[in-house]
Amino acid sequence: MIKIDNNSSKALYEQIYDEISRLILSRALRPDEQLPSVRELASLIKVNPNTIHKAYKSLENNDYIYTIKGKGNFVKNAEELRNLHIKNVNEKLIIIIKSLKDFGFNNEEILDIIKNILNEKFK
Repeated sequence: MIKIDNNSSKALYEQIYDEISRLILSRALRPDEQLPSVRELASLIKVNPNTIHKAYKSLENNDYIYTIKGKGNFVKNAEELRNLHIKNVNEKLIIIIKSLKDFGFNNEEILDIIKNILNEKFK
C-alpha cells in the first residue's frame, strides 16, 4: 500500500502524504473509505505515530481526507482534486511541448521522446 524510502531526502511524513494522496487520486482508495488508524499504520510501516499524525493532518488540511472524532480518518471525494491535478499536469505538458517545438522538434519526434520515456521508466 504505502512505500517508504528510508534513503530519500524527503521527510517520512511527506512520503506518506505523497503515497496516500497518490492512492486517493488514482482511485485505489475510495470516497468515505476509512484509513488505518494512526497507530495501526505506524505499526504497519514501522514509523513513529507522530509521523503518521502529521501526514494525516496535512492530508486533511489539503482536503484529501476528513476526520470523524472517535471514529477515524476517511477519504474525501477527490474528484475535484483529481481534475485539478490533471489540469496542472496538462499545463506543465503544454509548456514542455512548446519548448520542444521552439527547439524545432516536430510532433513525431516529440511522440518518440514520450514513447521512450514510457518504455524506459514505466515497464
